[in-house]
Formats: sequence, structure tokens, C-alpha cells
Amino acid sequence: METVLIASWIEPHLVERIREVGEEIRVVYEPELLRPPRYPADHKGRARERSEAEERRWRDSLASATILFDFDQTHLEDLPDVAPSVRWIQATSSGIGQFVRRMRYAERMPDTVFTTARGVHARPLAEFVAMAMTMHARRALHMVRQQGERSWERFAGRDLEGQTLLLVGLGAVGEEVVRIALAHGMRVAAVRRRPELGGPSGVERVLGPEALAEALPEADFLVLVTPHTDETERMIGRRELTALPEGCAVVNIGRGALIDEPALIDALTSGHVGGAYLDVFEEEPLPTNSPLWELPNVLVSPHSASTSDRENERIVDLFTDNLRRWLRGVELRNVLDPERLY
Repeated sequence: METVLIASWIEPHLVERIREVGEEIRVVYEPELLRPPRYPADHKGRARERSEAEERRWRDSLASATILFDFDQTHLEDLPDVAPSVRWIQATSSGIGQFVRRMRYAERMPDTVFTTARGVHARPLAEFVAMAMTMHARRALHMVRQQGERSWERFAGRDLEGQTLLLVGLGAVGEEVVRIALAHGMRVAAVRRRPELGGPSGVERVLGPEALAEALPEADFLVLVTPHTDETERMIGRRELTALPEGCAVVNIGRGALIDEPALIDALTSGHVGGAYLDVFEEEPLPTNSPLWELPNVLVSPHSASTSDRENERIVDLFTDNLRRWLRGVELRNVLDPERLY
């Protein structure tokens, strides 16, 4: 029998959905021992101390678990030691590659499979991109400033129709961004690691990373969706930002490490980059002394573009499908490649 330990808070009815997968599993859910959520689908939770008796109970659960729903936030460092029987961990995040590398889980847990939440956050992230592009085209940040100043001065925005979106990353999130952009009548070009795979219908060009430089001058919007790997780290630096047309907007929902942040700040300050709509940053939380907080052409989102009141439901959809696959000995969805980091 498989023992599934749910390591972060989810709604009780979703726990029952997991239990209903089959009699071959035992589901352990002890919400009183978990970090309480601060908002819907908060998988890190608010810090809390366990009593000695509670900690013993939790360690016993970890020791008997063969499957983990989420990484245990209270035992990240010693997880391989306190959960030696775990053979599969279903993450609640898509971008776990750098975390798994940093914790050396692949080496320390060589018989354990890690699966990501790829696809779960596609809709909310794409809606964030749609919001950012609409805000930039219709000059929403300018309106907010005018309102704060009680200033009434008419101006003109721009239509999204006919503008060019350059999308870096064409996975599940990227495909959803394409769908929304095409619905607005935009032109779409995309950069992906394997351009021979093509892209969704309506994408005009699919380029490899080596061709990024030639596409940058055409972009009205540069949207970054790709994961953080050795190849993508600081892929947008001073040279790339300079190659963008004046007034271009940058939207980053991938990882903060994709952009040379000081170079972006300079480009925003000069006005060459017209706006930045950022959900991720080189350092998180964003330091209070970062100029990004005060730049008038920047929207700072506290890594919350992917969160949604429906997130847990979507993750459990994925997990229960994967759980049935696991019980049948079928290949799981979203298996992490620890070398590629996605």
C-alpha cells in the first residue's frame, strides 16, 4: 500500500478526492501540524512552532510516507533523511529545478521521482500578461499617477491589435499567452529551445535562442516565460534591452534571474524601455531599497501572478491523474529532468 502524505494545506474536499483514487493508498492529512495558509493556495504558509509531541507525530508521518504531495517546508534541509521511503514528490510549483539542484535532492534521493505543476498556472499567468499588456497600451500607470495628483489631462493610448509580442518560452504558459494575444489581434513571434517543434497556429515565427537578437527590434512587448537554467540566466542584459525599440514593455513571469536587473533599471530610468511588469525578481522579497519600487513605469507584483483561488483544485486534478498513473505503473506527467532543470 502507498502512503500519501499531504505536506501543505489544501481544502478538505480535495483531500477526499485524493482518497477516492483507490483503496491501494492511505492518505495522511494533518492540517493542525501544517503551516496555516495566508491566502488561498498558499503552500508555504505562516510559520508556526510544533510542540515536541506534534513534531514526533509529523516525523512519524514523514518516515512512513512513500508519496509526498508537496515539499515539506519544515524539513527542506533534511528531507532525504526524515522521509527515506519517499519515491515520488508532486510539487505544487512549476519552477522547482533550481530548488531541487540547490538542495541536491537528485543525488540525495536517487530513487525519488519529482513531478512539477506544469500547466496548472497557465491561465492565471497568461491573464497577468494580458493585464500587463493592456495596462501598458492604455497607459494605466499614467492614469494612476494622474489620479493621485488629481490631474485631469486627456491623452491617447494605443490598441493592442497589430502590435508584436515576442514571447520567450513556449510551454504550457506560453501557449496560453499566445491564445490571448491572438484574440487581441496581435502578431506573435516566439523563441524556444527547440524551434523545430514549432508553435501554436497563429504564431508567425518560432526561433531558437541564438536568433533572439534579430527578433528584439520588432517587439512591442517582450514577455519572458522560460524557466531559469544555466542557458537562460541573464539572457536579457544591457545589449538585449538596447536592441528593443524605444517604448517597448517588458513582462517577466519566468524567473528574476532571466534579466540583468541593474541594466533593466537603467533602461527604464532613461525611458528606452517604456514599462516593466514584473512578477519575479533577482532577490525575493524585492529589497525595500530597490529603485523598482519607485519607478513610475514599473508594476511590482510580489510573485503572485500565478496564484489563484482555483489553484489547489487544479493541482489536485494533476495529482490524482498522476496518482492513478503511478498505481498502474504508467509514466507520470511533468517529470522533472534534474539536468535540464525543468
